[in-house]
Amino acid sequence: MRKRKKTILAGSLFVSLLFFPLLSHPDSRVEIHTLRYHVHPSFTRVVVEVGKVREFNFNQLISPDRVYVDIYQAKLNPILHNQTYPVKSNYLSQIRIAQKTSTTVRVVVDLDFSNAYYRVWHLPDPFRIIIDVYPKKFSAPPPPPKLKASMIRQLGLGIQRVVIDPGHGGKDPGCIGKNKVQEKEVVLDVSLRLKKLLEALGLEVILTRETDIYLAPESRTVIANQKQADLFISIHANASRNRKISGVETFFLNFNQDPSVIETAARENATSAKNISTMGDTIKKILQNTKIPESKELAQIIQKNLVKTLSQKHRGVNDLGVKGGPFWVLIGAEVPSVLTEISFLSNATEEERLGKAEYRQLIAQGIYQGIIAYKSSLEKGAEL
Repeated sequence: MRKRKKTILAGSLFVSLLFFPLLSHPDSRVEIHTLRYHVHPSFTRVVVEVGKVREFNFNQLISPDRVYVDIYQAKLNPILHNQTYPVKSNYLSQIRIAQKTSTTVRVVVDLDFSNAYYRVWHLPDPFRIIIDVYPKKFSAPPPPPKLKASMIRQLGLGIQRVVIDPGHGGKDPGCIGKNKVQEKEVVLDVSLRLKKLLEALGLEVILTRETDIYLAPESRTVIANQKQADLFISIHANASRNRKISGVETFFLNFNQDPSVIETAARENATSAKNISTMGDTIKKILQNTKIPESKELAQIIQKNLVKTLSQKHRGVNDLGVKGGPFWVLIGAEVPSVLTEISFLSNATEEERLGKAEYRQLIAQGIYQGIIAYKSSLEKGAEL
């Protein structure tokens, strides 16, 4: 069996089943009670009415051919349990929906990949997940329509004050490379360089730390909120037990079941002073975060510009993409907030690069270009 996985982190969130026995707050799953479909002359559309923003993944499986969508933090209304909908089509046979786990609803579309292709997308307000299946005799499907502008864009809000957060510091060195390059030193240098670039443009820039001092992860967004920041950018260097892994990735606040994200979040959260007793309130804060869509857009444009800038001078810069992650340094922020992992100190080549001022300047330039592009898009009232 061959599998190709795609992930969409659309707004809120997946909470690990391991957490739920520890929680006492009310059931936060959204109830799904409507699945509808229509066979048009040129394609078939399946619509799942979710109602509230939820994270979802979709996968493609072969033999038998099918596409499935997993919707997290969701439960089925009893009327939909294990429902099957036969479809009269030569490229699609049936649609199925079921409660996969106690917190995951799965929708499956059985089709024939030799005769069909598909796209999965979503619409907000109310939140709907849409699966379009096209027979191959027709041309490629059009791109999904642009989403409704976020509240930030609707109100025409701009950017004047940016809080930059150099990760770790003081007693917490963060990652340390084989040749003793320390994360806390690298990210502070990058942050100072980024500050100069942004101030030259006339923006006000505040650093959570300007020297080698320790700050608890959960205190950093408090600084951003107190300073009434318009953006919060947390800068980190990555590490992995697999020293061959390299590249750049950017995160926004979310939950995620990807093992690599879990490992990264666990490492970055290791110095948090919070206890298990606070887990319920913490999860509620993440679930209620209304800045997730804008944070995701900010992460996407910073990631794009950072990879582009580094690739102009260096070969083999891996674009590891944009992902959701439960990072303490992002929880509680009242503005669009991202955490960018600028390269891997565990990788020999990237540790050597991070040790050089030229490479750190390129990183600062790439993040700067991303912030400016995002700022420009807000001023134009455009979607990224």
